[in-house]
Amino acid sequence: MKRGPEQIKRAVLVKALLAACLLLTACASGSARPFSGISDTEQVKNVIFMLSDGSANEAWPLVRWVKGERLASDEILSGAIRTYGADSIITDSAPGSTSYATGQKGTDKGIAVYPWHVTIAGVDFNPAMQYVPLATVLEGARLTGRATGVVATSNLQHATPADFTAHTHDRSNFNEIGEQQVYQNIDVLLAGGEQYLLPAGVSTGVRSDKENLIEVIKSKGYDYVTNRDQMLAASGRKIFGLFAKDAMAFDIDRATFAPGEPSLSEMTATALKALTESSKGNDKGFFLFVEGSKVDWAAHANDPAGVVSELLAYDKAVKVALDFAKRDGNTLLISVSDHTTGGLSIGVRSDPKYSTTDDDLVTGPLRMARLTGEGIARLIELDHSEANIKDVVARQWGIKDLNADEIALIRNPPQGATRQTVLVSMLSRRARIGWTSNGHTGGDPYLFSFGPGRISGLWENVDIGRYVAHKLGFSFADINRRLFVEASTSFQAQGFRTAIDRSDAANPVLVVSRAGEKDGTQARLPLSKNLVLVNGKSIELEGIVVLAEKLDKVFLPRQALEVIAAELK
Repeated sequence: MKRGPEQIKRAVLVKALLAACLLLTACASGSARPFSGISDTEQVKNVIFMLSDGSANEAWPLVRWVKGERLASDEILSGAIRTYGADSIITDSAPGSTSYATGQKGTDKGIAVYPWHVTIAGVDFNPAMQYVPLATVLEGARLTGRATGVVATSNLQHATPADFTAHTHDRSNFNEIGEQQVYQNIDVLLAGGEQYLLPAGVSTGVRSDKENLIEVIKSKGYDYVTNRDQMLAASGRKIFGLFAKDAMAFDIDRATFAPGEPSLSEMTATALKALTESSKGNDKGFFLFVEGSKVDWAAHANDPAGVVSELLAYDKAVKVALDFAKRDGNTLLISVSDHTTGGLSIGVRSDPKYSTTDDDLVTGPLRMARLTGEGIARLIELDHSEANIKDVVARQWGIKDLNADEIALIRNPPQGATRQTVLVSMLSRRARIGWTSNGHTGGDPYLFSFGPGRISGLWENVDIGRYVAHKLGFSFADINRRLFVEASTSFQAQGFRTAIDRSDAANPVLVVSRAGEKDGTQARLPLSKNLVLVNGKSIELEGIVVLAEKLDKVFLPRQALEVIAAELK
């Protein structure tokens, strides 16, 4: 029967509504896969993957207002990202960046390992894979012959840079993460965190295994640098820079408290220069990860001066990367956040005149800020006098109208508060900035992208990781099979037996020997390193040996099976 115009119109509308419902259902279940709909088979030479940790969406317009002009990132704004993890729609840095690094949703606190606690519908989950290490895009890039680099303003061992360079169920195990990073053969590493590579009793060292990994770094041919001048003077293709014993200073605090530290944009430029040189020999290109780590830290502290200055510093690093990508023509640049933090808002409900908020009311107090709340608190710590408080707050924040009640709160913070929290609340109130939390929030942060294969729209975080791997010419399935085979069953199939030697509890070793031989030659593989010690030789592997502590199983590169079979024949 022939349908009339109204029937046709109604049918088209029904189809459109049905399609919309199906799309919403797919997104809600976590099964939407923008990547699968892209028929882009072209590989790229270089990938620059940048991440501003914990950047709330409303922080971007705040920074834009304070700067008074458009940001470098504005030019490449292209979409948004669903960042939920395997066990929470409000994710943590560890599982959030695991998704980008491995193409697999992660469990809270896990660093590039398979999830073990899954509560969100639609998340891929195989119970047999719990806690198993997962190959990262950085490891895959290295195995495709590319140079690799990592830049961060946190300590290098912190959750987000760790997700691309290490494997453990516990993000707080900085000593273990640091050791794995040293043996990953990454070309450029620039961040804080020196204390986690030094043994206790040496300088600021905190390692209990007596290993001096700084000496290992130097023996591997790196230019080891510890300040801005040394970094800018470094001419080698391999640079390992640790500029603070733990995290680096906030960008706005650096001139006062850490003048020897480089900025994030300077570290990014240095890394790009070194990686370009490193990749010239084989023309394979590079993968660089850059994190503006402390946007998140400022947001946790509800510090608007810290958020603005850190995001501005990150945007300057984006400009460095974007300028490089424009010149190069074969570089894919992606900029993301792992989650949002703090629930920042421009305007607060308690302000009766919020609907007539002039831009100067917001930008004025923030443009005058010369330190974070943490920095102000440090300057007041040794002198709580009213005169010093007034002087510091006036000079560093331009606030000259502190009242007696505010001064009293700064001098003696109430129970449950700190001097820093008191100070930032005063600045937030004056700048009309609101906060809903000191923790993470569940927003969908912005996606920025530029270059060949530029992406847009609403993406799952895991699909971005898979897409980057695709553009670099490998699949995670292949790299996982190559880097992480379970040692015991794999060696047993070849006629070997294995045991973990824990006689030195701080330095366990996987021991491999011929089954049935009591006094035969043994191969020893120190955990968290990429070495096989056998027949008086030290043989370097293409990946690290990882102990999945919760399973008490060792995972290692398939190459180790071949090396040991040849040495113990």
